[in-house]
Amino acid sequence: MRQSLKWLAVATTIGMIFILIGGALVTKTGSGMGCGRSWPLCNGKFLPLEITPELVIELSHRLVSGVVGIMVLVLSVWSWKAIGHIRETKFLSFLSFFFLLLQALVGAAAVKWGQSGFVLALHFGISLISFSAVLLLTLLIFEIDKKFDAEKLYIDKRMGFHIIGVSIYSYLLIYTGALVRHTKSSLVCRDWPLCLNDSPSLPSNMYEWVQMGHRAAAGLIFIWIAYILYLAVRHYKDQKILYWGWIISFILVSLQVIAGALIIFSRLNLYIALLHAFFITCLFGVLSYFILLYSRSKRNKQ
Repeated sequence: MRQSLKWLAVATTIGMIFILIGGALVTKTGSGMGCGRSWPLCNGKFLPLEITPELVIELSHRLVSGVVGIMVLVLSVWSWKAIGHIRETKFLSFLSFFFLLLQALVGAAAVKWGQSGFVLALHFGISLISFSAVLLLTLLIFEIDKKFDAEKLYIDKRMGFHIIGVSIYSYLLIYTGALVRHTKSSLVCRDWPLCLNDSPSLPSNMYEWVQMGHRAAAGLIFIWIAYILYLAVRHYKDQKILYWGWIISFILVSLQVIAGALIIFSRLNLYIALLHAFFITCLFGVLSYFILLYSRSKRNKQ
């Protein structure tokens, strides 16, 4: 029974990644209207006759979201019953399905009635919360915390502040990145790291402000995580989960920055853009696990 639950948890986590990357693919290829103003059907039909690349991308994303949505629901109920005695299980079970459902409703509303770029940018972030909840459920099912005896883990207030702070900040950063895509500001600046390297100046329009605001926010999180890594190396060498966790976080945020630069240099190469979304998804998952560990550390001290 537990082995089957593990397989389902892994499959659902991978499925959630496909939803996130699929959503980014829909946005980056401009396929949001691939099925017209029809939802959940495509152009009002189960099997549309006129097939276009945009239709295939949008319809595939809907089908994957529907299948994974059922998997999330099954995983939530099964986890509730199997490991409901673990404090975080019921909350994560609710969170995973609720935010996936909310994501679907936001997507449906965008198709039916249209939304501004500022509203559509919430779509990726909502899905990300569901992904993180599923990921944490999976880690609980695999009893990862028992591998390093989480009951003895101690995280002081300074590290706890950074964990909470950088996690919240990363979510805001993700919103600004989604805003870049949904306002079509990805290539408004031809250079990197400045908008125009040969003519430094403040942004002159909303699109440049969106693009350069995201770059500034990305630069800050890179510096912040580098500083937290410094603290982890100095003070947490004996706490391997934090020590290696922040090393992984720094690698992910570095890859995120590199991918962001390559998007400009490659003039919005699709594969690099999808890697950009993948790296931030993984980073947010790691940060979410740190929040779980910090909450447990606070409980252990009581």
